[in-house]
Amino acid sequence: MKIKSATFVKSATSPEHYPRDGRLEVAFLGRSNVGKSSLINSLLGVKGLARTSNTPGRTQLINFFLINESFYFVDLPGYGYARVPSEIKKDWGPMVEKYLATRPNLVLSIHITDSRHEPTQLDLLMREWLESRGKPFVIVATKADKLSSNKLRANLNRASAVYGRKELIPYSSVTRKGADRIWKEIVKQISGQSAPISG
Repeated sequence: MKIKSATFVKSATSPEHYPRDGRLEVAFLGRSNVGKSSLINSLLGVKGLARTSNTPGRTQLINFFLINESFYFVDLPGYGYARVPSEIKKDWGPMVEKYLATRPNLVLSIHITDSRHEPTQLDLLMREWLESRGKPFVIVATKADKLSSNKLRANLNRASAVYGRKELIPYSSVTRKGADRIWKEIVKQISGQSAPISG
C-alpha cells in the first residue's frame, strides 16, 4: 500500500472520545517496550508519528492515526511493565478491553511480541482473549534484525508452539522486512468491509 498521508488525530480514554466518522480501524497491542511505536512508524515510513521512548509504559492513552484519509491505526497502551504506577496500570486493562470488545470499527488487531524472547503469560492471555471473542488478529515478532537467521527461526518456531501453532510474522523496523506480509493482512481485512461502520 502506498502511504499518501498519516496524521495523528486524537487520544482517548473512553468510547465517547473515539472518532465518530465510521472509518475502519487496525489496532496495535503488546507489552511495553516491545517496539510497537517503531513498528507503526516504519510501516508508514514516517519518523516520529507514534511516540517512541526508551522508557517503557509511556503510551498511556489510546491514540488514533488517520491513514490515507481512509482508515485508522490505533496505538493501544502497552501492558505488563512493572514500574508503571499502579493507578495507571489499574486503568489500562479496562480501557483497552473496552475498546477491543466493543469497537465495531475494529477489523484487525496486530498483536506484537519480541522475537528475542518467549511469549509471556500476559501475551498468551491476550491471544486467548482475542481468540475466544473471535477477533481477527495476526502476531508480529519485532526486532528480528537483532537475531541471526538460525536463532530467529528457532525462536519463531518455539513461540509458534507456545501460541498454539499460530504463525508469527517476523519484522524489523530497521530493514522493514516483513512489512509486505503485514500490509497484506491489513488490506485483506479492510477490503473485506464494503462500507463504513457508523458509530
